[in-house]
Amino acid sequence: MKIHIRKGRVVDPEARFDGITDLYIAAGKVVSLGEKPDDFQANQEIDASGLIVCPGLVDLSARLREPGFEYRATLESEMEAATAGGITSLACPPDTDPPLDEPGLVEMLKYRAKSLNQAHVFPVGALTQGLQGKNITEMAELRDAGCVAFSQAEMPIEDTLVLLRAMQYAATFDLPVWLRAQDASLSRIGVAHDGEVATRLGLPGIPTCAETIALAKILRLARETGARLHVCRISSSEGVDLVRKAKEQGLPLTCDVSMNHIHLSEMDIGFFDSNCHLVPPLRSLRDKEALRMGLKDGVIDAVCSDHTPVDDDAKLLPFAEAEAGATGVELLLPLVLKWAEETNIPLPIALSKITSRPSGILGIGCGHLSPGAAADICIFDPGCCWKVEPKSLKSQGKNTPFTGLELKGKVKYTLIGGHVVYKANHP
Repeated sequence: MKIHIRKGRVVDPEARFDGITDLYIAAGKVVSLGEKPDDFQANQEIDASGLIVCPGLVDLSARLREPGFEYRATLESEMEAATAGGITSLACPPDTDPPLDEPGLVEMLKYRAKSLNQAHVFPVGALTQGLQGKNITEMAELRDAGCVAFSQAEMPIEDTLVLLRAMQYAATFDLPVWLRAQDASLSRIGVAHDGEVATRLGLPGIPTCAETIALAKILRLARETGARLHVCRISSSEGVDLVRKAKEQGLPLTCDVSMNHIHLSEMDIGFFDSNCHLVPPLRSLRDKEALRMGLKDGVIDAVCSDHTPVDDDAKLLPFAEAEAGATGVELLLPLVLKWAEETNIPLPIALSKITSRPSGILGIGCGHLSPGAAADICIFDPGCCWKVEPKSLKSQGKNTPFTGLELKGKVKYTLIGGHVVYKANHP
């Protein structure tokens, strides 16, 4: 299949290219940018006039709910939602049922995902068996089965010696360790940020120190072991400061933030809106601004959707009893564009947070449009305004705190391996 994308504004953050030009695709690869190759006869032409052509988005955290939680969502529904959001590669956390702690489970997930011919799925393996924090998994075998990193998802390891041994094992094989900083004792009964709103609503709180105490420990262990560390979904101003200092001291680590936390705060819980029951919790306005600035100055490397589809029954409960999580893959692009517009960030830098930077963290070599690169491409209309309505979302999970919000930026085409896998109904 040969595709000619005409007259689009091509933005390639990695190559620092931003200009109106043509893109030529053949055999699933980008073959030329600008100049038409000799003897190139397109099978399909896409008029991208007035549209942005960029690398396909890379999402560092998207729960596909398989295996084990098919009643909440299916691989088919969430992969379709991902491509509708311009996502061509995504990392799947290990908190499935059973967790991704056996090579057979990883191979099954990859086979199922590949058979759908949609986004590329990169499983993140469990750091400990059953995510129970007691016995380390066979990480080398899980790597051979297809895992790109190892994590505990939302299940912190309470035994520091186990965490030390796990990071030593990972360092031995140069395997990335992805950890969310959360002290189990300080966060066990909490459901919201320990601040003004939680106090007013009578909700059990999770203090900021639940993140910072755990983060300080994780950073110290990373120095001790030499493990490749990625800090997942940082949520506080103090946490950003700790990561900044660690980077200034030369510790090789990366960090991401959820798209929810750069736009929402504890104030958005309002009157017990369970769609705002998230993990980590939405924190103060000061924390939100620190996250936005940390993302702007590069302390935070990437933005993820933290896509967590939840069925209606689990959300239609009192706030403290409702299941945490929000759907996100279809909102990742417009919410990053919204952040960029509000903070005066140039488009190439904003797009790097969801293309080249997360690709580098995953180590998958995509997220750019250089000749020879896989033709995983997102084409979107930056000026298209649309309202977030749960019924219009392709994800099986309709749970989003952004319901009713008007956003700018709509995906028109998504290409994976040089094939159009998504085309908007209304050009």
